[in-house]
Amino acid sequence: MLDITPDPPAPPLNVEELISCLRQRWRATYDLQLVVRRNRLYLQVMWAYLEQQSFPMDESSYREHIAEVLDVVNRLGLAGEVRDWLASTRDKPRLGKALSLHLESSGAAGDSLLKEFLV
Repeated sequence: MLDITPDPPAPPLNVEELISCLRQRWRATYDLQLVVRRNRLYLQVMWAYLEQQSFPMDESSYREHIAEVLDVVNRLGLAGEVRDWLASTRDKPRLGKALSLHLESSGAAGDSLLKEFLV
């Protein structure tokens, strides 16, 4: 008989883990943005990064911003998907081209949360 118990949810992503992941992967602390297009929510890794002289935020503002983005990701229950995507995407953010991940939450609870963020 097959055991079809669902996998336990991934632990939430935190700011330190995300910054470490970005620095290990691309040696830069890229900006993340949540973008809504056609009633869909996307997580984008932008081409601007904290270490740039022209970056518009200082480190504490950047950390606050990332915490807000991760709050949405974690509340949608998508920390594992984001973690996997960041570790496996073959692309790299470059000027004028952000990396984009469609955030799609499953189940009724996920749908209602997604609607909250799309308003």
